[in-house]
Amino acid sequence: MSTPTAPDGSVAVPRKAALASFVGSMLEYYDFFIYGAAAGLVFPTVFFADSDPATATLLSLATFGVAYVARPIGAVIIGHFGDKVGRKKMLVLTLLMMGVSTFLIGALPSYEAVGVAAPILLVALRVMQGLSAAGEQSGANSLTMEHAPEGRRGFFTSFTLSGTQAGLILATLVFIPVAALPDEQLFSWGWRVPFFLSVVVVAVGYWVRRTLPETPEFEKVEQSDAVAKLPVAVLFRDHWPSVLRVVLCALVSTVSTIVATWSLAWATGDLQLERSTFLWVIVAANVVALGAIPLWARLSDRIGRRPVFALGALGSAVLIFPFLWAVGRGDFPLIFVFGVLLSGVVYSAANGVWPTLYGEMFDTRVRYSGMAIGTQIGFALGGFSPTIAEWIAGDGADGWLPVAVLTAAAATVAGLCALTTRETAHVPLPLLGTPAARDTVREYANA
Repeated sequence: MSTPTAPDGSVAVPRKAALASFVGSMLEYYDFFIYGAAAGLVFPTVFFADSDPATATLLSLATFGVAYVARPIGAVIIGHFGDKVGRKKMLVLTLLMMGVSTFLIGALPSYEAVGVAAPILLVALRVMQGLSAAGEQSGANSLTMEHAPEGRRGFFTSFTLSGTQAGLILATLVFIPVAALPDEQLFSWGWRVPFFLSVVVVAVGYWVRRTLPETPEFEKVEQSDAVAKLPVAVLFRDHWPSVLRVVLCALVSTVSTIVATWSLAWATGDLQLERSTFLWVIVAANVVALGAIPLWARLSDRIGRRPVFALGALGSAVLIFPFLWAVGRGDFPLIFVFGVLLSGVVYSAANGVWPTLYGEMFDTRVRYSGMAIGTQIGFALGGFSPTIAEWIAGDGADGWLPVAVLTAAAATVAGLCALTTRETAHVPLPLLGTPAARDTVREYANA
């Protein structure tokens, strides 16, 4: 398949689409991740001041997970319209939803000021964040993948996930000086600053998203009147095994939420480790991931999606044990080494490949819906992993073991499930998700 061209005959936009998805995803997930950092560091004191410290942390982490309950609902709605009216329009909508809800979280009064209304409003805005995030990555992945040249879909589409990592880096960097503030300033106004900065996020992201073209593949479907009237109905009628596979593979996200959210809360709360130092570990891991993700994705364009994803998931299942052991010991050099190896290198194999692994399971008519619904159900299960971890964790430095077992089990299920999928790295884009794709796979395997 030739590289797409713009209507004016200029060289087409795969690189521009990848860059725009990177920037948009970075800005969108900056908003999403600053909530995770605040849930671990600040919200137990600000919004659950009437509870004992352990219960306050549990409730705060539960509000983090609430967004993951909303995400499957948002996936159905946003996925439906993404396959009906196009990828571009829904990506603009998701960005605006995320930006507004994040800014309003920063403006919320504390529990001390208005009582129980404060955590109720917090949960409502967190739900809005979840609805937005439900369609963000699936839309950006669909858009970038459908613009990418054949043989390089994995590489180009991986920039959406690189953008997610950049958003986490940006959010953490903003929180490092905030976390270093004296407690009085941190819990009164300091924590609000990263949320108010979302105004800049929305302005830049809106400009980027408005300049994106719609994908040629979606336009072909639209022009041929092949757009499904009810994409979700077609999805569950013809592609339900693929949806189930995506759900199970998406459990690998448990690794990310345990490392970035629960371990942060455990280390800086129960173990009293230095907040800023631990945040720097997360930054370092994600800086490494920025380089590792496109490299793993590029490898998947050569040898296939399945082996790369499985390596990342199963490798993460092993490495979560030494990482949490090092956190329990309070040994920052070891935390740094295992944190970078786990989150920066090995987990990046699965994280960089899932956009194409999942997207290639569906045809253009239901790709947005298929990825959105499948991933968000899986992410919803993973999203509550910090809450479950807080509940099952033991006391003291060895309390990490049940959490490591939980995380390893989720990652192992994801890795084994990926091995049951059909390899699609070398299937032409128009054939993906169709019976003809099977013949292409067989021809390539016999070549």
